[in-house]
Amino acid sequence: MAQELISEQYLAQALAILPKGAFLTTAADGKVNTMTIGWGSIGIVWQKPCFMVMVRQSRYTHELIEKGTEFTVSIPVNEMKKALGLCGTKSGRDMDKISAADLTLLPGKVVGVPVIKGCGLHFECKIVYKQTMEQNLLEANNDKAWYANGDYHTLYYGEIVAAYEE
Repeated sequence: MAQELISEQYLAQALAILPKGAFLTTAADGKVNTMTIGWGSIGIVWQKPCFMVMVRQSRYTHELIEKGTEFTVSIPVNEMKKALGLCGTKSGRDMDKISAADLTLLPGKVVGVPVIKGCGLHFECKIVYKQTMEQNLLEANNDKAWYANGDYHTLYYGEIVAAYEE
């Protein structure tokens, strides 16, 4: 099943583009929010294809994803630098980032969370595990470099239930 959902082409594209930015979209209580991510991983966990995303506890996205069971990751294969910049620097608590970034949502094919139109590559995920980082388990240099203010990530492992090009 993993090979059916994650072709080598999708995997290679996602891993090449992710460090440059992708959209993590969540939804809860009738609200949809997206944020820019540049960290994550794709692999096989419990014989399921999974996309692991990291969300800091201070983020509005964290609030929404904690209330839900699904998320989507939209990988922009085309130029979307301006929208990625806005969605990576503004909070959905303060504004409708989707409108402000001039993004259009498309319904998910399998999950209830939408994807970002025009990105080209989409992963729809159902959360199968989550874990908040523990400082005492984190290598000291990474703790100092990335978490000086104590705003640790929660890691969300999402079973990839759909992966497709738009």
